[in-house]
Amino acid sequence: MKRVSSHVSIASEAEINLDLSRLLIDKPRLTLERKRSFDEQSWSELSHRQNDGFDSIMHSPAFPSGFDSPFSLGTLGDPHPLVNEAWEALRKSVVYFRGQPVGTIAAVDHASEEVLNYDQVFVRDFVPSALAFLMNNETDIVKNFLLKTLHLQSSEKMVDRFKLGAGAMPASFKVDRNRNRNTETLVADFGESAIGRVAPVDSGFWWIILLRAYTKYTADTSLAESSECQNCMRLILNLCLSEGFDTFPTLLCTDGCSMIDRRMGIYGYPIEIQALFYMALRCALQMLKPDGEGKDFIEKIGQRLHALTYHMRNYFWLDFPHLNNIYRYKTEEYSHTAVNKFNVIPDSIPDWVFDFMPCRGGYFLGNVSPAMMDFRWFALGNCIAIISSLATPEQSVAIMDLIEERWEELVGEMPLKICYPAIENHEWRIITGCDPKNTRWSYHNGGSWPVLLWLLTAACIKTGRPQMAKRAIELAETRLLKDGWPEYYDGKLGRFIGKQARKFQTWSIAGYLVARMMLEDPSTLMMISMEEDRPVKPTMRRSASWNA
Repeated sequence: MKRVSSHVSIASEAEINLDLSRLLIDKPRLTLERKRSFDEQSWSELSHRQNDGFDSIMHSPAFPSGFDSPFSLGTLGDPHPLVNEAWEALRKSVVYFRGQPVGTIAAVDHASEEVLNYDQVFVRDFVPSALAFLMNNETDIVKNFLLKTLHLQSSEKMVDRFKLGAGAMPASFKVDRNRNRNTETLVADFGESAIGRVAPVDSGFWWIILLRAYTKYTADTSLAESSECQNCMRLILNLCLSEGFDTFPTLLCTDGCSMIDRRMGIYGYPIEIQALFYMALRCALQMLKPDGEGKDFIEKIGQRLHALTYHMRNYFWLDFPHLNNIYRYKTEEYSHTAVNKFNVIPDSIPDWVFDFMPCRGGYFLGNVSPAMMDFRWFALGNCIAIISSLATPEQSVAIMDLIEERWEELVGEMPLKICYPAIENHEWRIITGCDPKNTRWSYHNGGSWPVLLWLLTAACIKTGRPQMAKRAIELAETRLLKDGWPEYYDGKLGRFIGKQARKFQTWSIAGYLVARMMLEDPSTLMMISMEEDRPVKPTMRRSASWNA
């Protein structure tokens, strides 16, 4: 396989649109005045495969390299100086265990006196690093990471004498070196050392998503089909698909269980977790073997996806017509005919929403639960909704319309706002617990995170809007190297380096590389994107009380 070249310049908007148009299907799926999303046939043409199913990987050639792809733009100009600097910085973050690369640490900030846990390998942080290495045909580090975290899953997981579920994946791990005995040991953190002592819900989902990405890129199914990986997926799914008292197909979570790892009022059913949950279920559905326990989980996934898709697309979706309906809601409705199913009080709609919502555009709400709708816009959840096809083609277009219409608020001078708007004043004190790091327009409270650039780029490419990604990447390139690759930026427009941001943050570096390489070769999106519009039907079983 040829190495994917990342040392190229981004083509002009006209050149990108011309290349994209050659791969689009003649019959548009959406009757809109926008470039429509790539559909399942488009992905099939790009990958030379029959379908997006896991089985197709076994009978297909390896993932196409950049030079073999019609999207390769390597002859169009000189390399951007930032690319070489980014690769050099990324390689400095690589962690070795017994001579083998196993991941990348969170940050290499030599100027910071406090190391805290920034010298550890975080599961969620490593994903953009892994994608960058895969695109550069460096697959060993990704395989080693998947195997090491898989083995750590079986570690004893105790938090204050309470044992976590067997399927919980670590938030991070570090290499403990005993120089006296000349030994190395991997030590995992499942949340027992984290701020707030919260176990990560998203780690298991990212692990499954990365396993599929590795398999799609390498065309090597032996890892995913191994008994260890099959068991790891089943353990993760067992935690998520277990039956309980909840009447919703969404996953109930606490604050601090995802990228937003501090108290930010996202407890309940946060969009980030639901979108990752949906994507992980679909990835697992492609990789699980349909035998023994795998068959039972495949049936459970089908049933859950059917309900989850309906719930998310109907109750979490907000656009102008939906907002107008909520504004006119009646309360205290009873029975199955109720329109206001969650008994949301219209007076609880914040004033900013009415100005923020354009006539054309929409997004998935931050949270929906009884008597509560979190109207905040969250970047990761909405981008994953597009990439995973949780969003319908129409909804995907609407999300991109919203970003385009509200570019100054959501992108500003540094892509991309983690959420919008920021919580302020008394509300900030109540919701964040007066967290001094999450003051308004900082960190998780409306801060701008360069790592989100790769997710925005993926969403742009999938919806046929590479010019938006190009504009965002060029914005980032004016600041990142000069500012020392910060973890996050502060301010309404993202103009200021975060007040406590670490320098040389690894996922800021990797996020830029992935975004740039993805725009240079959009076919690489296949390893992370899910096909559109494939209906998921639950397995129907006859009731035990049924009599012939």
